[in-house]
Amino acid sequence: MDYARIRRAWTGVRGRPERLPAFTDTVLRHGAAACLHPSGARDLPVRTARHDLAAGQVRLGTAADDRRNPYRHRGAGFALAPELLATSLLAVGPPGAGKTGRLVRPVLESLCLQALTGRTAVVAVGASGAQLAPDGFFDVVIRIGRPDSAHDLDLYGGTTDPDEAAGILAEALIGDLAAAHPGGGARRAPTALAQLLGPFRAAHGRFPSVPELRELLDGSATALGALRTVLRDTGQLAQARELDARERQSGRADDACALLADRLALLDRPAFANFFATAEGSRPFSLRALDHPLRVRIDLPERGHAEASRILARLVLAQFTECAVGRADRSLFACLVLHDASDTITAEALRGIQRLRSANAGALLTLRTLDDVPEALRSTLLGTVGCRMAFAGVTTWDGARFAEVWGKEWVEARDVTNRQIITDEPLTRVVHFIRRLVTGRAVTSESVTVRQVERERWSASELAHSLPPEHAVVSLTTARGEHAPPLLVDLRS
Repeated sequence: MDYARIRRAWTGVRGRPERLPAFTDTVLRHGAAACLHPSGARDLPVRTARHDLAAGQVRLGTAADDRRNPYRHRGAGFALAPELLATSLLAVGPPGAGKTGRLVRPVLESLCLQALTGRTAVVAVGASGAQLAPDGFFDVVIRIGRPDSAHDLDLYGGTTDPDEAAGILAEALIGDLAAAHPGGGARRAPTALAQLLGPFRAAHGRFPSVPELRELLDGSATALGALRTVLRDTGQLAQARELDARERQSGRADDACALLADRLALLDRPAFANFFATAEGSRPFSLRALDHPLRVRIDLPERGHAEASRILARLVLAQFTECAVGRADRSLFACLVLHDASDTITAEALRGIQRLRSANAGALLTLRTLDDVPEALRSTLLGTVGCRMAFAGVTTWDGARFAEVWGKEWVEARDVTNRQIITDEPLTRVVHFIRRLVTGRAVTSESVTVRQVERERWSASELAHSLPPEHAVVSLTTARGEHAPPLLVDLRS
């Protein structure tokens, strides 16, 4: 850990020589404890996986000695590193297949270790009680809906731009409805939100809290009238006209505000009363901090608030893609670990994930089945991510999607044909008769035909029925375009 951390600091100094005297002085005074992470930690409280910190890899298993694996890969160790996660990873498998214990926890442990060396910023999102990693692994733990949470979440992602905030919030609230209503109010939702967020911020110097925004979306005459009065008293006529335009559009049949208000009501619950505050004195955590090697875990209130959890998962995903791409300093690798991405993947989310590769960032997504993704987006999702994992127990329908994306390969097929020999020569016929009496078989000639044919690397039936327990078929791609074919990996070794 100390070596990896100091080497990372030295790499930064080589790019900025003016820092060399300070670096030298720090190392001479503190030795192996130099250049510590802001938390002061030099290691994690416990390790459960095998790590190579010099290479930034975590070992997950071994490529099986199976005929379907290329010979050169059989028995080789299987590990993940940031250059692979930079293309994002999708893991699909039923509950109990090993996604959490064999993939998410080791990878999350590795990312937290690399954050301590100053190489990575990591955000882990999962249901409360998922036990992705202990609290001691993280600098910030946000327990949404629990009164003992020491941190809050910024609903607007730390931005001051009303249009950007409206786009993020609209994606979280009704992004899952865009596919079902491509030409309806879902498309106009960002504009409707911006027409309220802009005037409110101009009048009060902040964005509205959840109850305030819900009241504005409901079209409360009192709230809108008070806001318009403040805007006119302060001379902000342009913002007042924006508010007037919102009121004129509120009577349309395809107006999105009613739908937005219904979804926002899921966050305007007593359990979330102390969260998402925007008033003066509140300091909610914002993903704009991805410029620093932070370790963040966000626990979603799954029990009793399933729909609110899905909204918050989409919110974090939208904020992460926006903040990771918008960073001024991209030297840190930023990774989002989204445990159970069901009902989270939208068309806009896929566009955001596609942009992560060029921003030195990536996402690790897990799904129980591809049926949790809208049918129109399933092929796009598999094409967007560079790394794919199919765990034992996937359905034949899911296996067909993976078989399609992994494609076919040319193999050598040998066809052997046996043909009975019939002759008119008397002596030869006698010899053949005697041979058949001795062997019990007719005399035949064998011909071998060798040809090149295309066959699926892994068929849907093989993926659904031939994978042993705690195994997975994995294909990997780096940000530079290097790739490995789909391999059967034993995740127990």
